[in-house]
Amino acid sequence: MLAGVAAVGALAAAGCTRVATATAARTDGGDLLQRLRAQGVVRLGIAGEIPFGYIDKDGRLTGEAPELAKAVFRRLGVREVQPVPTEFGSLIPGLNSQQFDVVAAGMYVNPERCAQVIFADPDYQMLDSFIVRKGNPKGLHDYRDVVAKKAKFATGTGYAEIQYAVEAGYKESDILIVPDQVAGLNAVEAGRVDVFAGTALTTRAVVRKSAKAEATRAFAPLVAGKPHVDGGAFAFRSAETRLRDAFNVELRKLKKSGELFRILRPFGFTEAEMTGLTAKELCGGGQSG
Repeated sequence: MLAGVAAVGALAAAGCTRVATATAARTDGGDLLQRLRAQGVVRLGIAGEIPFGYIDKDGRLTGEAPELAKAVFRRLGVREVQPVPTEFGSLIPGLNSQQFDVVAAGMYVNPERCAQVIFADPDYQMLDSFIVRKGNPKGLHDYRDVVAKKAKFATGTGYAEIQYAVEAGYKESDILIVPDQVAGLNAVEAGRVDVFAGTALTTRAVVRKSAKAEATRAFAPLVAGKPHVDGGAFAFRSAETRLRDAFNVELRKLKKSGELFRILRPFGFTEAEMTGLTAKELCGGGQSG
């Protein structure tokens, strides 16, 4: 995933529960699930992004990924979840350095990330959208428009939208990188940029109370000249295939029963954003399992 709206206070210090030690270079699928069951808690890497994973104003962990994690890990025999807030771009490094056990941030699955971690199958699919000034005065509807009209373009740290813009011909060094959708909205409202790119879900959420900006209609970015639909999923360290596989088993049950949609719907997801995509598809066939 890229990222969504930053939650106020989401980068507050996390608890001090010990992170289960990774098993370097294991080839048997790892024993993290067994250890998580024994300790009764799993630590979730989140990025303070509404609606994906954040700390709310009452200090409560919530968002589509944490709520789904609660349901899945309870089924796996792990009673509690604990947040470890970090910046979006630090999620994969933090996972691989054992700062937490799993990334629960609605992260988009792509080949570059699949070379660093393994993913569960996506729990949602998503199109892109832009934040523009009211009336969309420059007529920006996709990345090709941004390039053709020489618009000032912004997106978030570590967002997939960076590469989508570059693929359309936008010079990467000209992209304004901001922390999150709130900063993107502010940049558009202040006239520092013409457009901010993010997920359709988060752009439509952040502009609701804006008198100066609006979200464009959702669209599929082009990858290798073809429309591309993204999928967001949980990420695990590469050695922990047993945990990933067990997670997938429970995720499929939740999809089949309709419980997954009931968990995600309060966060603005629609039935159109439910998905049958697999991690293998989005990894380009490069993911194990």
